[in-house]
Amino acid sequence: MNTSTRVLLGVGLILVLVIAIAGAALAQGPLPWGGYLGSGMMGNWNGPQDSPWGPGGSVSCGTGGGMMGGGMMGGQGWGPGVTAPNQCPMWGATIPAGEPLTLDEAEAIAGQTLASYGNPDLEIAEIMQFSRNFYVEIRETSTGIGAMELLIHPITGAVHPEPGPNMMWNAKYGHMGQGGMMGRGMMGGFRLPSGDMTLSANEAIAAAQAWLDANLPGVMAGDEAESFYGYYTLHTLADGEISGMLSVNGATGQVWYHNWHGAFVDMTGEHEE
Repeated sequence: MNTSTRVLLGVGLILVLVIAIAGAALAQGPLPWGGYLGSGMMGNWNGPQDSPWGPGGSVSCGTGGGMMGGGMMGGQGWGPGVTAPNQCPMWGATIPAGEPLTLDEAEAIAGQTLASYGNPDLEIAEIMQFSRNFYVEIRETSTGIGAMELLIHPITGAVHPEPGPNMMWNAKYGHMGQGGMMGRGMMGGFRLPSGDMTLSANEAIAAAQAWLDANLPGVMAGDEAESFYGYYTLHTLADGEISGMLSVNGATGQVWYHNWHGAFVDMTGEHEE
């Protein structure tokens, strides 16, 4: 098989998978976050027309947009990052103008979303407010292991699964794990179906620090690595203060920097400063 044939087959496979995902999303109806491909995950999104703040104008978040852009289907997390530095994941390249949500309002939205899952074993571990979104960590109460990570739109309150490791490496709750839409191992999905990790939390912190030293000199990895099914997520610190987040693959040590959050503002939860 020559190179041209392989390229054509690869492109064809990607198109088939994208169509299959879209079909599955439409078939299952609305989800708490608006559907796998809903609300602009494949491109720009200007917020729901019935937003309490109205459609209004828009605030630019940089170039690129949509979950399929900026390396989400092939980015490896090394180098400067996976998505364009100013990209607003899930809602494309713009954020509607309007009054931003407060941390308390985001906490209420997160609670409603969690209740909609109907799983009594899930709880909110922490909520972090950033300039571009709110981050929500959901974990299992029975195991203490992280279940999933969500993002809340800072203006409209729309809830989406966080891109990156949460979707690509999460072996239990992620779309790319064995229980996810894409199936185990497809399109670069996580390769450990059980979620067992060969790296310890301390090794993950060391891998994170090595990546930061090479790519963001002066930024430090936090001293706690939250475990999920297949990866760890850590805070990053600049001058002793939270500056962002990153994740470390529990099997390979690969680092994926969360460059979609923006500046840290505040947080609530057990790690509250």
